[in-house]
Amino acid sequence: MELLVGTRNRGKFGEIAEALVPLRLHLRGAFDFPEVPEAPEDAASYEENAARKALHYSAATRLPALADDSGLEVAVLDGAPGPRSARYGGEGLTDEERYRLLLEALEKVSDERRQARYVAVVALASAGRVVGTYRGEAEGVILREPRGTGGFGYDPIFLFPPLHLTFAQMLPAVKRQVSHRGKALTLAAAALRALPGLLQ
Repeated sequence: MELLVGTRNRGKFGEIAEALVPLRLHLRGAFDFPEVPEAPEDAASYEENAARKALHYSAATRLPALADDSGLEVAVLDGAPGPRSARYGGEGLTDEERYRLLLEALEKVSDERRQARYVAVVALASAGRVVGTYRGEAEGVILREPRGTGGFGYDPIFLFPPLHLTFAQMLPAVKRQVSHRGKALTLAAAALRALPGLLQ
């Protein structure tokens, strides 16, 4: 049974694939279909972006598709960068360049006011319709300097206080248990188990 994961980000694909291992699916990534254009990600909400991506890749490949949209919301920045996290600072920047820009924006913010949360929404689409959307969140704090070499995106500067580790310092199995994407994928996996006809 095939399921398309609507991302060309191999780090994200790896996280999703690990979370779905128990389902024993044959996963394909958007990078397996270079002829398919990128899905639009210009909506104001994670739910809409995820749904658009899942529908886009499902229609283009005629496979059921899973897609996510995620972002980092910093309280003192009124929730920015939010759904635009992957494009923060403009197109073409590396993950490190983006989180360095964010650290610059927060340079004068005290440690007590650096609360943030990660949000992820996973959408499933098949046969031209969105089957469901599933949301997960993780509360944390933005550090002043990066820690760790794992993960991707803003993970090196996102501290998860209960474990005193950044997402970049965690083993993948640990991160999967506590992260925003891990929580959303747990809900999506449960939906896939309950909807076996989706993947026929």
